[in-house]
Amino acid sequence: MHYHQYYPVDVINGPGTRATLFVSGCEHQCPGCYNQSTWRLDGGKPFDQIMSDRIIRDLNDTRIKRRGLSLSGGDPLYPTNVPFVLALVKRVRAECPGKDIWCWTGYLLGELSPAQRELVALLDVLVDGKFEKKLADPGLLWRGSSNQQIHDLNGWRKTGERIPCLVCS
Repeated sequence: MHYHQYYPVDVINGPGTRATLFVSGCEHQCPGCYNQSTWRLDGGKPFDQIMSDRIIRDLNDTRIKRRGLSLSGGDPLYPTNVPFVLALVKRVRAECPGKDIWCWTGYLLGELSPAQRELVALLDVLVDGKFEKKLADPGLLWRGSSNQQIHDLNGWRKTGERIPCLVCS
């Protein structure tokens, strides 16, 4: 997997202060996407053990307390990215207690492959759906267009019930 950018301190991509990783690779290539530079799978830099260790170290840094990790791109759920993102998410769960994990994807929750679902099962929040330029609204919180939904996965993991949209419900 490649990544386009890593922000060790970010207050834009999710609630609170966070670490944010923008992975490379997106098959959706939505017209009007503000992150077109992340579309190519081989764009950016290779994601390696050093970067994984840095993310874990940053999340555990007590000098700048971070609420959690945000995963964006490109698309973290692009099939080629899934094994690498899954390994990172498992590390965060094991080594960074109490940190939440947010993820943005162009895929829809109900249409995910088994491998994508395995990864999503470890997330706290999933923002799903392709960016649609005609539905773009700069006033939306944590999403670019009104078709995208913010799913609170914590309740679903605990109860096995339908995943609610944080914005709609």
